[in-house]
Amino acid sequence: MAKQIKIKLVKSLIGASESQRKVAQSLGLKKLNQVVEHYDSATILGMANKISHLVEISE
Repeated sequence: MAKQIKIKLVKSLIGASESQRKVAQSLGLKKLNQVVEHYDSATILGMANKISHLVEISE
């Protein structure tokens, strides 16, 4: 089975660009300190890498 990762929004999206907001929205992150779980795939990791300064990733 593919392992899951947890992505937590730790910084506000207020100063972020529109593309970074859309990435956070597509990951399912709406509120500060919200945690979502996704399967560990290249697509999800690339999206998390794009907003790495806003999120915290744990396994």
